Amino acid sequence: MKLHELWRKIIKFRLFFPLLCLGIVLLSNLVQHPDFFSVSVRNGVLYGYIIDVVNRSSELVILAVGMTLVTASSGGQDISVGAVMAVSGAVCCQILSGGGTSVTEFQNPLILALVAALAAATLCGAFNGFLVAKLGIQPMVATLILFTAGRGIAQLVTRGQITYIRVPAYRIPGGYIPGIPIPTPIFFAIGTLIVVALLLKRTAIGLFIETVGINSSAARLVGLNSTRIKFVCYIICGLLSGIAGFVASSRIYSADANNIGLNLEMDAILAVALGGNILGGGKFTLVGSCIGAVTIQSLSTTLYAMNVSADQLPVYKAIVVIAIVVLQSETFRNAITQLRKKEARA
Repeated sequence: MKLHELWRKIIKFRLFFPLLCLGIVLLSNLVQHPDFFSVSVRNGVLYGYIIDVVNRSSELVILAVGMTLVTASSGGQDISVGAVMAVSGAVCCQILSGGGTSVTEFQNPLILALVAALAAATLCGAFNGFLVAKLGIQPMVATLILFTAGRGIAQLVTRGQITYIRVPAYRIPGGYIPGIPIPTPIFFAIGTLIVVALLLKRTAIGLFIETVGINSSAARLVGLNSTRIKFVCYIICGLLSGIAGFVASSRIYSADANNIGLNLEMDAILAVALGGNILGGGKFTLVGSCIGAVTIQSLSTTLYAMNVSADQLPVYKAIVVIAIVVLQSETFRNAITQLRKKEARA
């Protein structure tokens, strides 16, 4: 096989550009920190910049998986996932504290609090799915309701207070399992990806989602229930937002309704776009979205390492994200190909 044919096959690989962008962002850290990829063991746990990037991106990976399904099926995005995370964390901590603001012992079983938190998040997803799938409201408009009201609901649950759960067992989901050096949130992210990927591969729902996303009317004509498929995707997105909220709450061992999941909805949408998925719906790749999520977290870590303040971070991040999205766009790549052909003929 000739070299240019091999190169053409490589660049046609769907995950090539997401992986290329992630590689560029990661390698750029070597300029600031030559030991960026070094990993050591301190106090029995893995330690290093790359471990921190993967650990901190775990919640975003979970959100990106749900956002990918919503985007692929409805051609729109759920901008309420960050607020749903706050609702999940508030319900969980409120049950564990028994209504108190700071406890050192569980007042109710952890499993009860977890089930209630996930049920509340799933209910939020069902509400969004009802508005989008049943009433035909634009996804951005429908999810705007919980985007604005979700944190207020979380404040009502916690009575406007930050609820602290100062119990070592509650820190495990957002920290470390004793004796295991890998951060627990990484297991949540990998487990979520595997379960959803198996659900899509072992059943026909993955194909149904793509079909509905490409042409909802045509899907209905061949017998697919487009409304039900979109509704299920929003329920799954709500459930995954609840899992991310539980992990985020455990990471800070409290329910901070104002800050849990703040601005993560935008990062989740960007992760889907950076993963090479079409925001208008249709074909999708979960792995690509996860790569996009890690890329965003890597970018944030890089900017913090360059002493960029948190207030200025969105501006620099937006500039880099625009460059990456343009680099991945089909129109840009076709223009470059045409330009190279013209130069070859000249």
